[in-house]
Amino acid sequence: MLIGDVARRAGVSARMLRHYESLGLVRPTGRTGSGYREYSGENIRRIFHIESLRSLGLSLRDVRRTLEDPGFAPAELVDDLIRQTRDRIAAETELLTRLRRIGAAEPAGWEDVLQTVALLQALGSKSAAARQRAALSAVEDVPVPVEALVEAVLSESDPHVAGALRWALAQTGGDGLALLADGLGSPEAEVRQRAVQCVAEIPNGEATALLRDALTDPDIVVRGYAALALGARGVADTVPTLIDMIVEERNDVDAADALSTLARDPALADQIATGLVDRLAQAAVGPAARRRLTQALADIPGSLASRALADLSHDDDRAVALTATYVLTLRGSE
Repeated sequence: MLIGDVARRAGVSARMLRHYESLGLVRPTGRTGSGYREYSGENIRRIFHIESLRSLGLSLRDVRRTLEDPGFAPAELVDDLIRQTRDRIAAETELLTRLRRIGAAEPAGWEDVLQTVALLQALGSKSAAARQRAALSAVEDVPVPVEALVEAVLSESDPHVAGALRWALAQTGGDGLALLADGLGSPEAEVRQRAVQCVAEIPNGEATALLRDALTDPDIVVRGYAALALGARGVADTVPTLIDMIVEERNDVDAADALSTLARDPALADQIATGLVDRLAQAAVGPAARRRLTQALADIPGSLASRALADLSHDDDRAVALTATYVLTLRGSE
């Protein structure tokens, strides 16, 4: 079979067949009287084998080793090809994501494109200061797609940069809430913590609903951030979590302040006082936690809280008794 016929049958150009010959991969069986190369059936099978191996990503050098070295083991080479393919896919995926984000920014010209690219690169910088500047610029100078801000804040460990990113997201008016909801569903507690902090800074009904869901999160830190934000929004469901935070000394001062804010509603004041008193009565609650609970009770208005403080003024724990007595004195002078 002549080279033209082989090229058509194998789907390989005549030029590539000549290249294979120069590398010693395929050797024609001979030539015609006119000098044309002739290929045998075995040659054609070998060409198909070459093309099959190339389709897997093998270089021509590795193809030759595979075909000519009977002892060549494919496992290591295949593993290496898998690694290379994964790296290539990751790189292409990153490029696709970057292009989508640039498109979402709706650039008016190439100058806008360049500014957006620079800002996206800055958000991924190793320098915390550069990332913080980029977060602030995302609102002040160059618009950045919300997706990029959410991705950045969910992976940000520096508290100052994270604060700037949360502020930038809050300025979007809640556009990133759907993405933050995905963050709240992450299997990693740290990601959920970062997500709930972002949601807490967005003051709308959709954010409040997400925060309510976060009250059932298995991580106390996530529940705590949600409870503090919801407490400021007057949501009564946060009371048990806020009391837990006082007992466990996790942002206990902020939790006590949130309870005090909620207790401005007379309908909630007695509920909060009852919750604090019930927890004080539990044997598992240690002395330090009982003192924190007493201090929190001091900021709850109403007769139920006053009666509880009167009982606590005779508590066996001298610190608890003194705190309760002092608070009662202040209440009496008001």
